[in-house]
Amino acid sequence: MKKILVTLSVLMMLTLGVSKIAVAQSSASNTNDTAKVEQTDSTNVEATVTPIEQTSKSDQKTPLHQQIKQKFIEGGAGFMGTILACLIFGLAIAIERIIYLNLSTVNTEKLLQRIEEALENGGIEAAKEVCRNTRGPVASIFYQGLDRADQGLDIVEKSIMSYGSVQMGLLERNLPWISLFIAIAPMLGFMGTVIGMIQAFDQIRKLGDINAAAIAGPIAVALLTTLFGLIVAITLQLFYNYLVSKIDSIVTDMEDSSITFMDILIKHNLKK
Repeated sequence: MKKILVTLSVLMMLTLGVSKIAVAQSSASNTNDTAKVEQTDSTNVEATVTPIEQTSKSDQKTPLHQQIKQKFIEGGAGFMGTILACLIFGLAIAIERIIYLNLSTVNTEKLLQRIEEALENGGIEAAKEVCRNTRGPVASIFYQGLDRADQGLDIVEKSIMSYGSVQMGLLERNLPWISLFIAIAPMLGFMGTVIGMIQAFDQIRKLGDINAAAIAGPIAVALLTTLFGLIVAITLQLFYNYLVSKIDSIVTDMEDSSITFMDILIKHNLKK
């Protein structure tokens, strides 16, 4: 009987040991399968993410001017060429005006002081020589007034006002062309947009169905022409506003200094 019990206990122990080993092996196999699935998923994710990362890196490596050049070419030579011409001519006029206005700006206080000293020491001719050797519209106006000083102060004042209008016209020369380019550039862009949309609808009518690949080109041309037209208009508008503010500053300086100039002439005539 004891032998039977010992045999049964040994069999039970062996059975429990085999079952534990089987469970351990099954759990290990499940762990390996899970690891393999995770590895496969991670590989797939990496394969999916890698092209996106490479695309973004390739976009970042492309310089900005190259991207603008590419988009400009995609917009077409017709409207893009006219918009580029507006930008070139507008910038050329703006740069010429900036140089002219900067050369026209002088220190009026020092100029009036030199004119007053010249009147006290050498008279009208000495003051005219000071004006001849000084650039800018203010000195030109003073010269015209000194040239008519012997005709009376009323004539001097009228000549200063008349010649001041002439100098203002010279300061504002070619500014209407910049404003014209500011207006034309976005109009050309909108015209390109309309034409591009018409071409897109013509493609839809020919195909009888909406095909994204067929209409993407005309729509891209339409949007690019509008974009570059607005960029040109905004750029030229910045230059235009700077020029207008510079002209206003010079004109205000001309008016203030003209009043002081008349006071100097009155003082000079009283001393005679």
